[in-house]
Amino acid sequence: MRVITGTARGMSLQSPRTDIRPTMDRVKAAIFSTLFGSITGARVLDLFAGTGALGIEALSRGCASAVFVESNAQATESIERNLVKTRLKGKVHQSDVFSFLDRLKTPGVFDLIFADPPYLKAPGDRDFDSELLKSDSLVRALAPEGIFVLEKMPGKKLPAHPAWEITRAKKYGATEVVFFRKIAGEQIGV
Repeated sequence: MRVITGTARGMSLQSPRTDIRPTMDRVKAAIFSTLFGSITGARVLDLFAGTGALGIEALSRGCASAVFVESNAQATESIERNLVKTRLKGKVHQSDVFSFLDRLKTPGVFDLIFADPPYLKAPGDRDFDSELLKSDSLVRALAPEGIFVLEKMPGKKLPAHPAWEITRAKKYGATEVVFFRKIAGEQIGV
């Protein structure tokens, strides 16, 4: 796993020895190819950040700022080491994603939000995809013209939510990437 392009191009990123599933380089390249004109100057939020690969790639490509949210202590340490190694600056929060989102005070603070939550593997597992799409705090955190990018298990149905419209969905092996925009006029809780 490496940074694909930008100021940290070619640098390898450290992954913690946990069950975290980092975004494959091929998937990351496809995401950033789709986002081409949306990165420079963007304020980025990387949820379920794992190694920080998506936020670090955005920083390397010229985003204005990146915030990383990850609950696993080993993973947050890896993100911090990866930021030092790449000489990029970002804020790392060891926190539950939903608690972090609920604490945000300013609406529309992020132009681009990435989420790569754990996949639902067994009955009774927490369904993070559904929770994210139903989260008013997530809707509130995204700028009016912002983009929300969700990585999920291919074929898994997503719940409909009046705040979101899918602008693109593409499968890459064991991953599906879905791009969302807020539906015009949706300003939950503002």
